[in-house]
Amino acid sequence: MAEFRTERLGQLIQEMISALVLEGAIKDPRVSPFVSITRVNVSRDLSFADVYVSNIRENANIERCAEGLQSAAGFIQSQLGTALRIRKIPRLRFHADTSIREGFDLVKKIEELAAGTGS
Repeated sequence: MAEFRTERLGQLIQEMISALVLEGAIKDPRVSPFVSITRVNVSRDLSFADVYVSNIRENANIERCAEGLQSAAGFIQSQLGTALRIRKIPRLRFHADTSIREGFDLVKKIEELAAGTGS
């Protein structure tokens, strides 16, 4: 039962942070409107939430975007606190997620190898 609760809370946090980014509520210039929240892992005791962010357009700026979101973590937590009805809001920790870009690069390399061996 506890796993379901942490997964559901992670989904809610992901949706709310995505909405804040999309609305432009986070004013930090490092936060791109093209950023996406790929996943949120909430700890079992609900004290921390690891938020993974990705950006398809600019791989080099994912780290900067994560830093911008981390600096706005207090604002984001306050917004979560007003919307969620839980006793303690998890502390947010933002991480750059390069798995989408790495997946695209891997597919590109496989296609290049397949084109090279087919001729």
